[in-house]
Amino acid sequence: MQITIQKAEQLKQKPDDDKLGFGSIFTDHMLNMDYNPDKGWHNPRIEPYGPITMDPSTMVLHYGQAIFEGLKGYRTKEGKIQLFRPQENFARFNRSARGLCIPELDEAFLLEALKELLRVEKEWIPSAEETSLYIRPTLIAMDPFLGVRASHTYRYFVILSPVGAYYAEGFNPIKIWVSRNHVRAVRGGLGEYKTPGNYAASLAAGDAAHKKGYTQVLWLDGVEQKYVEEVGSMNIFFVIDGELITPILNGSILPGVTRDSVLQMGMKWGMKVTERLISIDEVMEAHDSGKLQEIFGSGTAAVISPVGELKYGDRVITIGRGAVGPVARKLFDEIKAIQYGETEDPFGWIVPVA
Repeated sequence: MQITIQKAEQLKQKPDDDKLGFGSIFTDHMLNMDYNPDKGWHNPRIEPYGPITMDPSTMVLHYGQAIFEGLKGYRTKEGKIQLFRPQENFARFNRSARGLCIPELDEAFLLEALKELLRVEKEWIPSAEETSLYIRPTLIAMDPFLGVRASHTYRYFVILSPVGAYYAEGFNPIKIWVSRNHVRAVRGGLGEYKTPGNYAASLAAGDAAHKKGYTQVLWLDGVEQKYVEEVGSMNIFFVIDGELITPILNGSILPGVTRDSVLQMGMKWGMKVTERLISIDEVMEAHDSGKLQEIFGSGTAAVISPVGELKYGDRVITIGRGAVGPVARKLFDEIKAIQYGETEDPFGWIVPVA
């Protein structure tokens, strides 16, 4: 397919790199593409950023048939633009599409279309330390119809946002609260797909956590309320007696790209790396015995987010004396160095754009 480009007549004023937050500023252009049963995916176009017109009966508004991804574009010290494992994001995008009865897309074309959009918007990619261009591919059901079925028409779009650090704390330990009254997802449901409903399901518990002074929610499994699953928008890792442990993917946990990167790095360093069920009781017992060395989250937005405090029921425990642990620090530094082209990429994760 040929991508058409319509440039914006008026360009926005670009923000200073040192004043970037997260997800509130958007670039001049976006990528759009449509689907219908007769033409399939068609009409890919880069055009000025703007509203999507839809009927009040549009199915995504009523039945939530939508998916999205999150990845970043990075500017190196030499001024080059590159992506970190985008093929994995688009592969996960199609897994989410299958899970929500949405027609799959050509992953190679999605990557080429994204590169083209980034070339158009290359001046928006910030260059200050730990800044980047957040990339949000999204797909929504577009049929104007009130009835529970898969839509026949869809809109795919990509918007871009220059960002700084995800957490106000920066790379400092956060506090997490274990929810015992809320469930985010169960096996056989939507937990393993990147769909808006998963995030809507987390809002009430997230709000409760914030009111208690905690940054994120640690979710337990939805059946027994016993096994650790995820932290808010991140996968979760534990370092217990030198072993790097993360919950096994069981159908209710999102298979994070950064999660997989952490596992590969840990194995390359010679650590004992394990994916398995881990209960919250085991975590607390490891703390009591002095074997719990670190807890940290992983995700595109924050990369690595160390945890300094955890509250479960009436107990509050401090991890690693509330400081950043050596494994979290090394992972953050090395992943970031690869993303920004500051070191060699032994895994072949970087995709150059321009």
